[in-house]
Amino acid sequence: MPRKLFCEISPLTYKISTFKCRTIRNIKNMFVSGHFSKVKEEELLPFVIYKHNSLIRRKLGNTQMELQENKAVNLSISAPKINGILIRPGETFSFWNLVGSITTAKGYKEGVTISNAQAKAGVGGGLCQFTNLIHWMVLHTPLTIVEHHHHDGIDLFPDYNRQVPFGTGTSIVYNYLDYRFKNESDITYQLITYVTDTHLCGELRASDKLPIKYHITTENEHFVRVGDTVYRRGQVYRTCIDKTTGNELSHELIRDNNARVMYDTSHLIVENI
Repeated sequence: MPRKLFCEISPLTYKISTFKCRTIRNIKNMFVSGHFSKVKEEELLPFVIYKHNSLIRRKLGNTQMELQENKAVNLSISAPKINGILIRPGETFSFWNLVGSITTAKGYKEGVTISNAQAKAGVGGGLCQFTNLIHWMVLHTPLTIVEHHHHDGIDLFPDYNRQVPFGTGTSIVYNYLDYRFKNESDITYQLITYVTDTHLCGELRASDKLPIKYHITTENEHFVRVGDTVYRRGQVYRTCIDKTTGNELSHELIRDNNARVMYDTSHLIVENI
């Protein structure tokens, strides 16, 4: 039996570990080069660089639909905290710096969280869908991603109306696992985020047009069985295209997936190796 981590010994040791991680993060924030994005603007920047809508209520394995309803509440609280934010040249976008702590006192409810390769209920659960949306839009720009955490090595749920490639998701925990990107260009960007009855919606706008466009694709995706374990494998690439000439400028590997599948695979085509 593997030795437990300090944070796994008891609820008290978990709180101690969390406090330590948050304290370290707060200290590190004081030394971030440049400034965090803080200024919002109601007036929309003129150019839409990318937009995407994400279905809020989704079937995730055997998780309770009540947790999906609670996620809708959590997203409705957090979306306005991001909406309209400007990311000016030299600034860094930090999800937690804008959203802040997630507590029941602020109206957050229990949604689906992922811990130790398992789906669990936790206050504020489902907000990773928010950073997933932001990350997907940022991938279609030259913005520099400076902090991004994955649910590494696991494929927890069967695909359900998947719109984006597997492996482009995010993992966040207040406040020490953040999602951040930096604007190292000379133009200003703006995030627009809001919820409807059914979707979390986002737009990434800019003060000027971009001369290039990006395509995100999956290649060689397949399932393989190694012993008694099934893995999902494949590569995610980002292709950069010159808008004027149509020429391909780059074809960059951004994710090499080798994730242990945690659900029933009897309906899938699985290669035995």
